Amino acid sequence: MNNLQLNVLLADDDLDDYTFFKTALESLPLATQLKAVSDGQQLMQLLNDENYELPQVLFLDINMPCKNGFECLSEIKRTERLKALPVIIFSTSNSRDAMTSLFKTGAHVYIRKPGNFQQLKELIYHALPLATDKLSSDSQLKYILNA
Repeated sequence: MNNLQLNVLLADDDLDDYTFFKTALESLPLATQLKAVSDGQQLMQLLNDENYELPQVLFLDINMPCKNGFECLSEIKRTERLKALPVIIFSTSNSRDAMTSLFKTGAHVYIRKPGNFQQLKELIYHALPLATDKLSSDSQLKYILNA
């Protein structure tokens, strides 16, 4: 990754998970800017706003109100403006079926939310280059971290 600021978008309805994520991201030796939304409907409204500058990476929770992560990912990958957006699934689920489905839909990385702060920092630090080093949309390389 280069030294430019990395714009990160987090879609997660759990305030504790957001705070944990924000603190971990801020503690990394990376220049980042974090924006967050708390449900899938807010996420898609923001991403579909033509005036919104898309982030370099989206961390997407699966279980959210209004529109879940599966629905959001599917909509993102069907939308011309959004389909190249790297998506990192950020979830408590450890379901292999869910992972398989999400990867088939277009997710680049799957992170199972850890309960340990140091682990979270390491997972974010390792996931960002995997998603942002522009894995091509048709790449077969998919990553599962901490599953």
